[in-house]
Amino acid sequence: MLDDAIKQIEPQVIEWRRAMHRHPELSFEEYWTSDYIETALKNMNGIEISRPTPTSVLGIIKGEHPGRKVGLRGDIDALPIHEDREDLDFVSEIDGVMHACGHDSHAAMLLGAAQVLADNKDKIHGEIYLIFQHAEELPPGGAQEMVATGLFDELDVVFAQHIMTSKPLGEIHIKSGAVTANSDQFEVTINGQGGHASQPENSVDPLLIGSHIVTQLQDIVSRIAGPMDNLVISVTNFNAGTGANNVIPHTAKLSASVRSASAEIRALAKEKIEAVIKANCEIYGATYDFNYQYGYSAVMNDETETARVKETLNDTFGEDRVIEQEMMMGGEDFGAFTENLPGVYILLGTYNEEKDYVYPHHHPKFAIDEDAFIDGVRAHVNVALGLGQ
Repeated sequence: MLDDAIKQIEPQVIEWRRAMHRHPELSFEEYWTSDYIETALKNMNGIEISRPTPTSVLGIIKGEHPGRKVGLRGDIDALPIHEDREDLDFVSEIDGVMHACGHDSHAAMLLGAAQVLADNKDKIHGEIYLIFQHAEELPPGGAQEMVATGLFDELDVVFAQHIMTSKPLGEIHIKSGAVTANSDQFEVTINGQGGHASQPENSVDPLLIGSHIVTQLQDIVSRIAGPMDNLVISVTNFNAGTGANNVIPHTAKLSASVRSASAEIRALAKEKIEAVIKANCEIYGATYDFNYQYGYSAVMNDETETARVKETLNDTFGEDRVIEQEMMMGGEDFGAFTENLPGVYILLGTYNEEKDYVYPHHHPKFAIDEDAFIDGVRAHVNVALGLGQ
């Protein structure tokens, strides 16, 4: 549907993307980017534009037929990474900041869909919300802030897509249920009693206690959670001591990432993590300070809406290109939307070894095959038209 219009907008989508790629901005600092997007929307036909937060943009297209309210979301922020792609003539002009996760392409593809849809209101049922979301990369995340405005309370469904360099160009991945993980973290300080290394019996060794905690946390994964529960606990920092080899330190500090796929396992993990910490500290006579922070909630694809989107994608691209997606243990703040209303989140493949578009997300050499953009625009347009009815 509307293939000719989509093909015609492709060069403009590439131009929009390259402009934003040259001017990346960090989370909650997307002032240039949001102004650029707003200006582009103002040049389109009859889009109602607002600024839900200082660095986000919302455009609303009202169709000519009754129907549902459908949200299309694209994130717009960049990362604190220095770009290392000398082969591209549109690299970042901001030192130490880079679009290394493809959010520039998400914004550009959504602008492309906006243009096509704005020019074809006679084909739209209901209303389409164009959600240009800030700050996906930095918890608590821009999605949560946008949802808190109440502007999306009346949406019937929301759709998003993410380019993925680990998936071959031309593939589209979709699944119902949990798509990404709950992404939490914790810090703990173990308060022991320092002393001389030759007399450990007169000390309370926080290093020993911390070592037990690190290993026993994995027992939660393998012996308390089930093998199908998708729980990952990774201790990423363990600091103690001053470098002197004859001093038992007074304190030790641990921090870790906790990934889970359900609310039940999320709650269980927090409970058992503190239980392990408490038990080990009590055995040796230490105390502890525990700080557990809930991060992004899992993106949960609604079963009914996912089936509708999958049917649209099959009709648009062919069943051979629409792949059953595996759950990812990464975090994504789109979960703030799917906690509150039915949503669907898909992946758009961009891996192309011939063009050296092979590097993972958040890598200094990360790059995207722009041939994927027309698929992204086509997905947005056809999904929006299909879900509106």
